[in-house]
Amino acid sequence: MIKGILSITGKPGLFKLLSRGKNALIVENIATKKRMPTYPHEKVISLADITMYTDHGDEPLPEILEKVYAHAQGKAIDVKAFASDAEIRDYFGEIIPDFDRDRVYTTDIRKLFSWYNQLVAAGITEFKEKEIEEDKAAEAAEKADDEAKA
Repeated sequence: MIKGILSITGKPGLFKLLSRGKNALIVENIATKKRMPTYPHEKVISLADITMYTDHGDEPLPEILEKVYAHAQGKAIDVKAFASDAEIRDYFGEIIPDFDRDRVYTTDIRKLFSWYNQLVAAGITEFKEKEIEEDKAAEAAEKADDEAKA
């Protein structure tokens, strides 16, 4: 689950939220395990809060990462192997066929693949929260039961 994984503008890599201090967040780089504070003037965003444009609205990043993981069969993606921007966009189109080709830039796709590679290297392969999925499954089962009774 990537709810506690953060991206901090101006700092390379991804960070795990460890603690909240009075005027700072205490984070740990997921690759180097180095701990440091972040301050209110730094732009910090959780990967779980990021979405990507599709033709049918916005799709949450955890769902996109799940699809990338399934398509890449759990292996890292060699971003440098793509010779051109068109190749990387075509590859991403295989994973998310309805991504908005006008509003999703190649740099966004490269950053997504970079984050994916960092998460896989750190051993983080569950991108969605299980509780939410279980709640949705339970709600769907209840709805099916109600429809069967009616």
